[in-house]
Amino acid sequence: MSKEIRIRIIALQAVMVLVFGFCAGFLYWGNGFVNGMIHDQLVAQQIYFPAQGSPSLKALPAQDAAAMQKYAGQQLTTGDQAQVYSEHFIAVHLKDVAGGQTYAQVSAAAQANPQNTKLAAQVQTLFRGETLRGLLLNAWGWSQVALYALYAAIGLTVAAVAVFCALAFEVAMAVRRAPATAGDRLGRDLKVAGTRS
Repeated sequence: MSKEIRIRIIALQAVMVLVFGFCAGFLYWGNGFVNGMIHDQLVAQQIYFPAQGSPSLKALPAQDAAAMQKYAGQQLTTGDQAQVYSEHFIAVHLKDVAGGQTYAQVSAAAQANPQNTKLAAQVQTLFRGETLRGLLLNAWGWSQVALYALYAAIGLTVAAVAVFCALAFEVAMAVRRAPATAGDRLGRDLKVAGTRS
């Protein structure tokens, strides 16, 4: 390999190490930032899972109760907890509010019959429940983005280390195969001349 090509390869590898390292660092930071924001926002809401063996958990269908048992008694602070709470607690209770009808269906019925206070109360309950559920699922969605950012950061870290190893190899080969400089040749010539005399 010619010297010019080797220099280009070394320069390209050095740039790749810097780019991969910067991108990995940014993704690690992004992961921490998103998870920190989710934690801080959820902690401020002061939402707690029902305690182990509580009537609230026992009243849930078996599959939903099993999902909720994992976090029983804990404060809701993570995206995964938000997903479980919204899908296995809030969603179950919202189905009971108006016989499984959605907010849009009940709201349309309430608008058609504005004197019906039961429908009006169901509209308010469904609106609040669906809003909270949506906000919690939004937190879960962002936690998934943070998780994918972490995976990407790990992949880029591995790539940066691999390219750095290749760079170190190329530099070692360049130093090992470097042609002798004029000073090196003069030193060898003097050494050889010294042994002859």
